[in-house]
Amino acid sequence: MAGQVDNDVDVEVLVIGAGVVGIYALYRALEAGFSAQTLEAGDGVGGVWYWNRYPSARFDSESYTYAYIFSKELFDEWRWKEEFATQPEIEGYLNFVVDRFDLRESIRTGEKVVSAVHDEANNVWTVRTEKGTVLRARWVISATGGLSVPHYPEIEGLEDFRGEAHHTGAWPHTPLDFAGKRVAIIGNGPSGAQLLPAIVDTVASVDLYQRTPTWTTPLNNAPISDERQEWLSDNFDEIVKILCTSPSGFLHTPAGKFSTADSPEQRQAFYETIWKSPGFAKLTSNYYDMTTNREVNLEFCEFLANKIRSIVTDPVTAERLIPTDHLFGAKRPPFVADYYESFNKPNASLVSLRETPILRIDATGIETTERHRDYDIIVYATGFDFGTGALTRMGVRGRQGLDLGVDWEDGPCDFGGFSAHLLPNFFFPGGPHGAGGGNYPRYSQDQVDWILGTLMYAREHGYDVFEPTAAQQELWMTMIEELAPRSIFSAEHSHYYGANVQGKVRKFLLNPGGRGKLHEILNEVSSTENYGGAFTRAAVTAAAGAAVGAE
Repeated sequence: MAGQVDNDVDVEVLVIGAGVVGIYALYRALEAGFSAQTLEAGDGVGGVWYWNRYPSARFDSESYTYAYIFSKELFDEWRWKEEFATQPEIEGYLNFVVDRFDLRESIRTGEKVVSAVHDEANNVWTVRTEKGTVLRARWVISATGGLSVPHYPEIEGLEDFRGEAHHTGAWPHTPLDFAGKRVAIIGNGPSGAQLLPAIVDTVASVDLYQRTPTWTTPLNNAPISDERQEWLSDNFDEIVKILCTSPSGFLHTPAGKFSTADSPEQRQAFYETIWKSPGFAKLTSNYYDMTTNREVNLEFCEFLANKIRSIVTDPVTAERLIPTDHLFGAKRPPFVADYYESFNKPNASLVSLRETPILRIDATGIETTERHRDYDIIVYATGFDFGTGALTRMGVRGRQGLDLGVDWEDGPCDFGGFSAHLLPNFFFPGGPHGAGGGNYPRYSQDQVDWILGTLMYAREHGYDVFEPTAAQQELWMTMIEELAPRSIFSAEHSHYYGANVQGKVRKFLLNPGGRGKLHEILNEVSSTENYGGAFTRAAVTAAAGAAVGAE
């Protein structure tokens, strides 16, 4: 069937979302010879890097490891300015990629998908957008990601505030003037921790409202020198090999030892080296047993706590900034510059919501149990409805009445973190249970590559339906449930469990088996005949369904 035109649909492969994953999925689909088109809710490409444009929004994965690695020419043509690029440069890069590979004419922006319904009789997905656009597709790749639905805090009076209020995940395109303003930042995750140092020297005052302290550590950014750029280009093949095989998807050099190899004094010196290391290296280059040995992690946490005490001059504020309810890495640790130093500025203060909860927001500001504070600007740095948020809001209907918005209320059930039983020909790379912690694009690249390999297999062998079997999904979900308690990201009050969204059932939303388990299970499925029964032909499937109905 290779090369045949599918006249029963408007497009063979429909991609939803033009972020990092969606752009790659579109590129791979077109490269494989499928007719393909993308629907994007935003008015430009970039996904999370289109919407998150608050001051100092930036990578905390090294730029060249987060970026695409499918083309040596692309790798050399785009010159990153910093190890960790800022949002304007990232958005510029993604637009460069779209134009470099002639993808723009296949992307329709300003088209928010509100319905995706599977027609089993005709084996077609009918996808509708808010504007009324309707497209029929054989295969759907929903690359909406886990960080695309901003979560606003459940606080009385959000709509009553008469000043400016913005979520970091839905930032205005017009630059916001912070000069001389009284500002509140609600939330101290990565976005709140990035924003505070970026505005503290500009505003009249800034209060950061913290519910739970996090282990924030230095990003240790640096410009990329000509020598560094030359090294990256010369070692492209080896870089790709490491990024495609390492468990974390980073280039960081492992510690090469367990904590027991060092004396207590040597460990303190090693922790100092880790403190000065870039970004996620604080996890990936730490002792092998730092993520598995509670006592080692506690020792590292005490090292970090002493660092906070040495930086923050007010001892009361310092203690409020030190986590007491989770180990390092149990929650997504922010990597930023000058976060703790910001609290030494006379116009910055920390408001502990554990001690003085917010009662309400009114027309002029925020009232806590302690007092009322007036503000000109309120920033909600409260994260996202992680993992499932976009998928469950998109009106996805599969076979046998499957409704993701309803059926996933008790937590997502999927296979490989990108497909599900009763959702034929529907894929969601970067979705729940997709990543295991680490460099997200590398996990998602693995998923997209497997998906496109699957589509090409179907075309070559005359299959037009792919749907993981109930047994395959059960195997995957059993792995998730059994390994979740062992994951370093196992703090049940974190967004990895959906705990930041009030009323959301707490279910682990990462892949605790990591990249290795993902590859193992996918390779096992793809090496069996007919992918273990996941492939069928539409006529056969429809006949079987009719027979069941007749009974």
